[in-house]
Amino acid sequence: MKDPAIGEILVSADDLERRVGELGAEINRDYAGRDLVMIGVLKGAVLFLADLLRELEVPCEIDFMAVSSYGSSTDSSGVVRILKDLDASIEGRDVLLVEDIVDSGLTLHYLLKNLGARNPRSLEVCALLTKPERRRVDLPIRYVGFEIPNRFAIGYGLDHRQRYRNLRFVAALQE
Repeated sequence: MKDPAIGEILVSADDLERRVGELGAEINRDYAGRDLVMIGVLKGAVLFLADLLRELEVPCEIDFMAVSSYGSSTDSSGVVRILKDLDASIEGRDVLLVEDIVDSGLTLHYLLKNLGARNPRSLEVCALLTKPERRRVDLPIRYVGFEIPNRFAIGYGLDHRQRYRNLRFVAALQE
């Protein structure tokens, strides 16, 4: 894809495939003998969730939430709105929240408080990408795919103005 907005590749397609397989193996081990509810955060986590789900051998269900937290197109405002809530109760269930990227951590912090109030049996986070240098709140992220530098990431589900989600790799947006 020739597009001047697609900058440096941060995570290759091969590295994504390998790491998703490793995460799946970790989750299979940790949740052996348990039923898992995976909650994908729309829209960015869809591709990651789908690939991760195909790696799992433990019984699992999926559900989705959609939230909005971006004021400008590239910076989180810290104000979170739920645009789509879960379809089913998670009370007493083992829940794995699947995120595409943890940037400031403000959205994830809100989601963990919100979901924790629904009394799941357990609540853990699996994030494809994290940006440690941008973190504004300390968060328990049990499964991390990759730590990336403080660049606006696109591809493999992540977008800029709803474009670039279909890239098979993660790249930096060339601004």
